[in-house]
Amino acid sequence: MTLIYSIILAGGTGSRLWPLSRFMYPKQMFKLDDEYTLFQQTFLKLTNFIDDKNIITATNIKYASSLKEQLKQLQDKFCRKLLYKIITEPTFRNTAPSLALAVRYIKDKINYSSSEPVILSVPSDQLITNREMFSDLILKGVNLAKEGYIVAFGTETNKTNENFGYMKARANQKISQIESSALKVSGFIEKPSTKEAKANLKGKVYINSGIYMFSISTFFNELKKNAPEIYKIITENNITDTIPSMPLNIYEQFPNISIDYAIMEKSKKMAIIPLSTEWKDIGSWDAIYDVSKKDKNGNFFFGNVIDYNSENSMIYSTSKLTTSMGLKDTIVITTEDAILVCDKNNINGIKRIYKKLNGKNSATKEIHKTVYRPWGYYTVLEDGQGFLTKCITVNPNAKLSLQLHNHRSEHWIILEGEATVIKGKETISLKSGESIDIGVREIHSLQNFGKEQLKVLEIQQGDILDENDIERLEDMYGRV
Repeated sequence: MTLIYSIILAGGTGSRLWPLSRFMYPKQMFKLDDEYTLFQQTFLKLTNFIDDKNIITATNIKYASSLKEQLKQLQDKFCRKLLYKIITEPTFRNTAPSLALAVRYIKDKINYSSSEPVILSVPSDQLITNREMFSDLILKGVNLAKEGYIVAFGTETNKTNENFGYMKARANQKISQIESSALKVSGFIEKPSTKEAKANLKGKVYINSGIYMFSISTFFNELKKNAPEIYKIITENNITDTIPSMPLNIYEQFPNISIDYAIMEKSKKMAIIPLSTEWKDIGSWDAIYDVSKKDKNGNFFFGNVIDYNSENSMIYSTSKLTTSMGLKDTIVITTEDAILVCDKNNINGIKRIYKKLNGKNSATKEIHKTVYRPWGYYTVLEDGQGFLTKCITVNPNAKLSLQLHNHRSEHWIILEGEATVIKGKETISLKSGESIDIGVREIHSLQNFGKEQLKVLEIQQGDILDENDIERLEDMYGRV
């Protein structure tokens, strides 16, 4: 049996799913149903045929604690310890450096003197309904990977979408002798316009799923040949052990480039196995509409929604009551601080909205009013010049890091539950209705040792009221 490792790429920001997907809460973090997030679904489908200790998650340092919490939720649900590993990018540099970091980690940490393992790289934001069929298709690529090919997986299509990349393929005797269903990749078309699609998408054409399989030696050989700058950095520098990563001053030297541009579109060693199972890239609102269960009028409603007489529309609310009437082919997304309304057939315009938010330096691009943390969550209630108020909810047996702030003071009022507060060298118990002040640069922590949620009203005052103004001294979630 060939040893298989898998790398889940979970560092993307999901701008096409704004306003639900934000920079600090990307699409892989949220649920399409009431059970699992996209990231959790990805992890579970891999455990069908890969030992969980051989599943590596590659993500940005900003998302690591949230993904750890999601894996802990799976542990609690299945009542067993998952032997997973998370490696972190200290800054954003796209999928080529992230994947190179993960492959280097596997190469350094395992002993494969008898047989070289193969690696399966998968995005964290795809929906595959038939896990057993997916497992069977992936395993067909093992022998090709052992023979030095990079194996891509794609869905045959005769339609085009400018959000997808495509692969052209043809029969090849050498490849088919190894795996009868496989073809040779003869070219890539990256996110074509309608005009380009008509000119190029002829013959056997497959949507590029971004799922790849390869051996470690093949990956580094192709990296050296096609992306020598990345190869030099990744092979000449070491990975830290405590939290697997590279120092920021090293990692930021990587070019900002996807693995498709860096290797796949240049390599002469590309094969493809068609994905015959249902596959969806959950990268846009129309994709979510396509996979969602609809009513008799073709509508999909989620959350606090009241509708009358709409057709073929999607109304998605995460907070306030959203009412609609007589809509056709329309998407409405409502969050606490932003509303998106658009024609379902013009959904790609969201990218232009997102760019305008960049220009305005809008906070709605970065975070939600409600922000989830490993210990619970907080909701911003009001903010203005020199002040900000939050409602903080701390889960049972959870605690905030031992920390200080350089630019703000805080006043905490206990609303529900009983709080244990570390303030300097003191440990103080506070009940509902009691309060406490935390000064600038005063070491503190908020803890909940009770069986119910703890709710605290926090009032911040200072010249800088920013989540980056946190200096952590100790943290049970590994964020120090």
